[in-house]
Amino acid sequence: MTSKKLIMITKQTLSIILTSCLTAHITCASDVKQTHDKPNVVIIYGDDVGFGDLGVYGAKKIPTPHLDKLASEGLRFTDGHCSAATCTPSRFSMLTGIHGFRHGVRILAPNAPMVIKPEMLTLPQIFKNAGYTTAVIGKWHLGIGDGKKPVDWNGDVKPGPLEIGFDYSFLLPSTNDRVPCVYLENHRVVNLDPKDPLYVGKKPQGFKGTVYPDGREDRSAMTYYQSTHGHNHSIINGIGRIGSMWGGKSALWNDETMADEFTKQAKKYLAQFKTKKNKPFFLFWSAADIHVPRAPHPRFKGKSELSYRGDAMVQLDWCAGEIIKALEENGLSDNTIVIFSSDNGPVYDDGYDDDTTVKTSTKELDRGHDGSGQWRGGKYQIYEGGTRVPLIIRWPEKIKPGTTSAMVSQIDFIASFAEMLGVTLKPNQAIDSRNNLNALLGKDKLGTRILIQEARGLAIRDGDWKYISTYKQKKKKIAAQLYNLKIDPSEKNNLIKQHPKRTQEMQKMLIMKIRAEKGVRAMLAK
Repeated sequence: MTSKKLIMITKQTLSIILTSCLTAHITCASDVKQTHDKPNVVIIYGDDVGFGDLGVYGAKKIPTPHLDKLASEGLRFTDGHCSAATCTPSRFSMLTGIHGFRHGVRILAPNAPMVIKPEMLTLPQIFKNAGYTTAVIGKWHLGIGDGKKPVDWNGDVKPGPLEIGFDYSFLLPSTNDRVPCVYLENHRVVNLDPKDPLYVGKKPQGFKGTVYPDGREDRSAMTYYQSTHGHNHSIINGIGRIGSMWGGKSALWNDETMADEFTKQAKKYLAQFKTKKNKPFFLFWSAADIHVPRAPHPRFKGKSELSYRGDAMVQLDWCAGEIIKALEENGLSDNTIVIFSSDNGPVYDDGYDDDTTVKTSTKELDRGHDGSGQWRGGKYQIYEGGTRVPLIIRWPEKIKPGTTSAMVSQIDFIASFAEMLGVTLKPNQAIDSRNNLNALLGKDKLGTRILIQEARGLAIRDGDWKYISTYKQKKKKIAAQLYNLKIDPSEKNNLIKQHPKRTQEMQKMLIMKIRAEKGVRAMLAK
């Protein structure tokens, strides 16, 4: 099939897309009961947490009592998705309602500029415009600065979260396997000594501050555990990192107390609303667990039947429990929506020799534990395990506890919360976000019919059917694939040859979604 034929959008294809969009309740004005209530919203976001990493999703070797309890009190999704199988594009999509591929968003380097531009509509801005106080605490990895000049880590570090709708931020600026290994509160590095200034990247001329070992020259300095591939530039706290950092010793984080620090900051933030219950808030609490380097606090070591990865998941579960307890202690629990999810699927050996990966004849596991559950693949991969992640939503005042197979995506949070708050999106805002509020509240058992998935290529779901477009991986061309997840959840049997008509329909759907998303919304709005 020629590219010209693929791009051509027929009336029949348009009808398919419009019908599926309507089925997914895109406009939903008549389907969702408008409310003037303004519930608080807390998103607890895991990092590299797979579908099968929670007890309630089938994990046998990792105890997660707090998240299991959250699931028993809320709505547990079995077909909940992030938009991409890697961190930065997934977070970008959730916060903007736009697929990362539209802006060329990929995993960011330590000194990358912010990929969310201040002029973009964001999830925190939706809440802020509705009268909320907004905060982000934890991992960021969406870039800092505008790219026009190097970030001044010794002065005001911006633009950042405060420029895109957050009122307060306490950050891990990049990710825990990258420099700089410091906390950033609002626009300033925490505990930075001006006598030992901080620089990221190339060593400044005449620099006389703290110099960290270079893992490429001295592997013996990696005393916590060794790197396996990359992650071997500046060695901080005995762990090799991606990128070079100079100075800033007084501001260094402690890997083993990072989860405690983020939890403490969340509890501090929530405590202020005990006496301000009429002031709604939105908190995006973004964990570093269970991303590498996994360095759980010693009190969690050995608490799972696995190694560092399992213990770090137990630590994340504890953090979630502490945040939920803080809501209860401050009288905020009943009218607070708590969401737990993850930025992408699981990964095992991802740069460090932390005694996690055990390879079998068919796949890679964590000592017999499969973080993807029954789904194929994980982080970096276009298969279901890359984007199908845990998704639990609890709202005691509105959501009936249970389990749902409705298909939903984090990219739809913006349009869904906009509907809840009575905010109207303009045609050029959050163009990929669809109003799925009814599904998120458990009132719609189907959710969205059409779903885009992104990894090293693009895939599209149409109900149980899944089409994966041709893409390249390590210079190897991977042929297009078609699966029926209802009969083949592990994506083992490529049905391209058996279903040429269905393949062609889904090819056209994918082209339509990529090229005409704005047009579809504008058409439906008329």
